[in-house]
Amino acid sequence: MLRSETLRSTAFRLALIFSGLFFATFLIAGFLAYQIISTDLHDRLDLTLSESFDMIASSYGEGDLEDLVGTLRTYSASTNDHERIFYLADATGQVLAGNVPVARTEPGLSTLTGAAFGLEGDVRYRALKGEIAGNTMVVAWSYEETDELGGLALSSFAWAGVIATAIAVAAGLLLAGAVKKRMDAIGGTMDRVGQGELTARIPLRGSGDDIDVLSGQVNSALERLSALVEGMRQVSVDIAHDLKTPLNRLSIIIESALDMAESGEGNSAELVQAQNEAGRINATFEALLRIAQLESGARRERFTEVSLTSVLSTLAEAYEDVAVENGQSLSLSAEGQDVAFVRGDKDLLTQLFANLIENAIRHAKGGTAIEMYVHRRNGTVSARIVDDGPGIPKDESEKVFRRLYRLEKSRSTEGTGLGLSMVKAIADLHGASVTLSSANPGLAVTINFPATHGSKA
Repeated sequence: MLRSETLRSTAFRLALIFSGLFFATFLIAGFLAYQIISTDLHDRLDLTLSESFDMIASSYGEGDLEDLVGTLRTYSASTNDHERIFYLADATGQVLAGNVPVARTEPGLSTLTGAAFGLEGDVRYRALKGEIAGNTMVVAWSYEETDELGGLALSSFAWAGVIATAIAVAAGLLLAGAVKKRMDAIGGTMDRVGQGELTARIPLRGSGDDIDVLSGQVNSALERLSALVEGMRQVSVDIAHDLKTPLNRLSIIIESALDMAESGEGNSAELVQAQNEAGRINATFEALLRIAQLESGARRERFTEVSLTSVLSTLAEAYEDVAVENGQSLSLSAEGQDVAFVRGDKDLLTQLFANLIENAIRHAKGGTAIEMYVHRRNGTVSARIVDDGPGIPKDESEKVFRRLYRLEKSRSTEGTGLGLSMVKAIADLHGASVTLSSANPGLAVTINFPATHGSKA
């Protein structure tokens, strides 16, 4: 089974393909190299043959045929087994010297077998035929030495090809095994996740190769998936817990209204109260749906360039009187109108900052100074809302972004516990980060947006 899986694995098949390509490449390169060597050996043989012919012919320099005959006999005596052939005949065809009885060849260079020289066997010769003062001289060299060198080169290439291919196959199999092991780890992790173990992660080797990068991306996706599932679970629990109270309150109001109707008493006040309670429950559900839509990435197609300075200026004017009526102050400090542009949805950004301003006004006491800042630094547009109110405990600074979560001290004030969840959802939609920190005293909310290219720093 394991062997069958290995043979079907992509890594193993890639290893085979790589080995096949390597062998084919080596085969072609070896063939070309053999052809080059063979051609060079034959050229050298022709050159050697010509030099030997000229050297023997030079002995006839003074027109002394005896010297030529003697030289040819000396050469003939120096060779064994007809590796080299020498032949000299006069104009009538009578053999004057040489180690063969006949030489049936054409003038110039030619390739012949031993039969052309009256020899048995299929040995091939390279021959050069020429005339010296009316006499015919033939010098021929056997191809045996040249063929042996060519065969040796061919054999060397063949063995080198076999050894190199064997090494390539072994290396490919080792590589395929290593890759398969890592792919099995990824597959095993995904199986565990599929069975509900959302904390399972793919082990990383830290090598930074493509599989490590891909594994890191899968792990990041699993982190988001785990957080999303945990968020959904938490939302379900929070909805069941936090909506139970207003639903019970609505049930009691309706029951009271029914009792009053049966007794003939007027119940219009209870009906209005029930309508208001139902309206608050409906508003809570609408807010939950709105957050879910934002988290799904909806409305990104409506993004345009938006000036955060303009948004905060509008809100400062709108909420200044509300803050003053509450005994507080609200101010804005901005670097200018054209430096804090971000890409986003103006309505959603307005709602984000409105939620933060309303939270500050609602939860801070009279005399609180609420200050807003906006500026651009190093490609980031930062908006900061600071108050010197009661602030948020450090250990709850992340919990307040959960849906329906409310600080214990805030449960007596109006609110649904969805304002900061909405802020977080809008910020995430815009690729911004939200940070809550202490303003010593008070709360500082910092939101960093990626600036648009059109912004001026």
